[in-house]
Amino acid sequence: QLHLVESGGGLVQPGGSLRLSCAAPGYGLDYHGLGWFRQAAGKEREGVSCITSGGTTVYVDSVKGRFTISRDNAKDTVYLQMNALKPEDTGVYYCAAGIGGCDGAVSAPEYNHWGQGTQVTVSS
Repeated sequence: QLHLVESGGGLVQPGGSLRLSCAAPGYGLDYHGLGWFRQAAGKEREGVSCITSGGTTVYVDSVKGRFTISRDNAKDTVYLQMNALKPEDTGVYYCAAGIGGCDGAVSAPEYNHWGQGTQVTVSS
């Protein structure tokens, strides 16, 4: 059973940085596409970024140039480095994994394993 565990969320001022991690201890993620999604209060979940098993990355326009997704297959972990954070980045961030995921877009139906979420709050 694949369990994804996120960490790294918190409260940060606008312009600050956070790095989210998502690990699947003991479960190989080598063949999985990995994605990050977020959900703000009262809004629908939206895709943020994803990375293919081969390392190709996709970002939504609102985070391009500010967020960087990466993966370490040796550690079964995916990261989301978030810089220049804005209040509109506030939300619960979820990681997700799926065989063949990240097929050109950050699309939730491509993923069948989800983490429990970690809160990110950007506020002064």
